Amino acid sequence: MFLSNVTVFMPSVLTLIGIPGLESVQSWIGIPFCAMYILAMIGNSLLLFIIKSEPSLHEPMYIFIGMLGVTDIVLVSSIMPKMLGIFWFHAQEIYFDSCLLQMWFIHTFECIESGILLAMALDRYVAICYPLRYATIFTHKLVAQLGTVVVLRAAILAAPCLLLIKYRFQFYHTTVISHTYCEHMAIVKLAVENIRINKIYGLFVAFTVSGFDLTFITFSYSQIFVTVFHLPQKESRLKAFNTCIAHICVFLQLYFLAFFSFFTHRFGSHIPPYIHILFSSMYLLVPPFLNPLVYGVKTKQIRVSVVKMCCP
Repeated sequence: MFLSNVTVFMPSVLTLIGIPGLESVQSWIGIPFCAMYILAMIGNSLLLFIIKSEPSLHEPMYIFIGMLGVTDIVLVSSIMPKMLGIFWFHAQEIYFDSCLLQMWFIHTFECIESGILLAMALDRYVAICYPLRYATIFTHKLVAQLGTVVVLRAAILAAPCLLLIKYRFQFYHTTVISHTYCEHMAIVKLAVENIRINKIYGLFVAFTVSGFDLTFITFSYSQIFVTVFHLPQKESRLKAFNTCIAHICVFLQLYFLAFFSFFTHRFGSHIPPYIHILFSSMYLLVPPFLNPLVYGVKTKQIRVSVVKMCCP
């Protein structure tokens, strides 16, 4: 129902245009994106199979890696089928409620991924700084409790973003979203009404989750490095450092892309839209693609299990 030439009342369908400015080459961009998606699904599924089937990997660190794999599968599957539909089949329309659900999935599982990285950092902190107490502290019960807290925190913090859009906004400037998926600020900017509350809450969630997790992850690894450099034997230092390098690689690539996307969306008006949208899309695709490779190469137990499975 149109109230004027420029205002839409409660649209039932939105349109995702993909990457603005690169519409003519989106079909080609979809090829590497699809390849990364397939490899991400295969890699994470293989990682989960190995962790589940190998009893020696039923330890907290590998359980957290498995949780990260599940998160990556859900996260990338929530955006890539629709994104490839836009690139290859011009399937740009999406129901408004489906768009909100996709937004909730994306931001919830982004938050879950950050929480799992924090839990992994705490796991390594206890394992290296308090090795004699590790088995009594990081029990399977504690791992389950941490997983529950991480999931509940993400779901609770992401839910108001959905509700604030669904029940605050009735009028929209347009139904066209200049993005490849339904991102919170991309939807909010369509509204005619005052969006200040939505922007403030979005910033609150971003800085609460990233600020809290980043602070404790940094603290954990700083304490780990202090402990490692004080170990008397060089072999012990190398072994302890090697157990953390995979986590640090995953942590750095995730937060680098996350902060670039976040600040560009709010303060990067001088950056071409296609640059921002490409990085935003890669931010959700690259971590699920790289995580299995990083852990498969850098984690000896997983690497040995892969070799045993391929060459019994």
